[in-house]
Amino acid sequence: MRSLAKARPPKPLCPLAAFVQSMGYVDVKMRWKKDASFDGVPVLAHARDLRPLAALARLLSPSPTPVSAVSKLRRSLETSDRRVAAFLRRFPAAFVESVGPEHHHPWFRLSAPAARLLQEERDVFAARRADIASRLRRLLLMSPARRLPLSVAQGMLWHLGLPEDYFRRPEFDIGQDGFRILTTAGDGAYHKDENDGKELGLIDDVQDQEMPLSVLQTNAIRRFGSADEVPIPLFPSKGLRLKHKIGDWLERFQKLPYVSPYEDFSNIQPGTDVSQKRVAGVLHELFSLFVTCSAERRRLLCLRTHLGLPQKFDRGIERHPHIFYLLLKEKTCFVVLKEAYMAGGDTAIEEHPMLAVRSKYAGLMEESREIIKRRRSGKPVQLDPEDQEESEDWKDANSIGTHYF
Repeated sequence: MRSLAKARPPKPLCPLAAFVQSMGYVDVKMRWKKDASFDGVPVLAHARDLRPLAALARLLSPSPTPVSAVSKLRRSLETSDRRVAAFLRRFPAAFVESVGPEHHHPWFRLSAPAARLLQEERDVFAARRADIASRLRRLLLMSPARRLPLSVAQGMLWHLGLPEDYFRRPEFDIGQDGFRILTTAGDGAYHKDENDGKELGLIDDVQDQEMPLSVLQTNAIRRFGSADEVPIPLFPSKGLRLKHKIGDWLERFQKLPYVSPYEDFSNIQPGTDVSQKRVAGVLHELFSLFVTCSAERRRLLCLRTHLGLPQKFDRGIERHPHIFYLLLKEKTCFVVLKEAYMAGGDTAIEEHPMLAVRSKYAGLMEESREIIKRRRSGKPVQLDPEDQEESEDWKDANSIGTHYF
């Protein structure tokens, strides 16, 4: 039976909507491919345990300390082991274990190389403090309010290379770096965290100041002489091929207008390719500020509303495997900025002053793995001369029943 209903003519699209539909491919998903070159970088391979190891190095001292002094800090340290003592035993090149004077409880102290490295970390911060603090300033400038909740800023200190007690210790005097802590909650309400109701802001007024150039803009000026057209450097993984429609979209994506993370973005329509390029640009600039140009994926979620990112902005990372690499380690996902490791010297990304120190921490972790292998095979382990001397002194003190502090 023939239907008596009349066919409804298609509703004409306005020119702008037609343009967005023809250009838009924002739901693109590219194939992710494992790249062994990133897995072989020690500072990335040990990223999961690097922060708790450095934190424990600052808590322990070169003289023996009972493990009970740090055993209850597992949740804040976020060690991969369920017990802090087990974590310390995994890295004998950094922590030396001994038996306490009473009840045979385990005591730990820093090894001589770890103590020297801890002092080097402090010296680097003292010498390059202005450079390191400027990265926190740029992060604040990326926020439209030019400020961040203190708890969010606290979570970024490790990635930016600042001491994790930077806000708590008065001797650091954050005011000399141009920062101030603002109190926003004056209602007397109870706050679970001491940082609740506080924000980190800038002392000077940035309204009339010229915003800094992003890394991508600096790259464009170096290559093309101007920042009129700002492409994002792409670094395809070996053996990764794109479909033709994705390749065409990616070529058009590079030619889209670039909005700097430090500029106003209120006129950008959400869900368009221009907004997607801004998201990629914001993440690119963010990772370029970090020590290793990488971060754990879940650590970035707290920045979403403060940097003007969409609800599921982390999916944008998956859409750009030529820009970011997903490193899966010990049930965690780390995002790595490819340009920092594959561009060589042809990039405007400046090496972080703390990168060499972090690499040496990773070296101690690699050395610890070798020590454990030699112990299991029954081969002798060569100790640092200072560690050997300290161990003998500790045994003598323990044998006469004195406390060694």
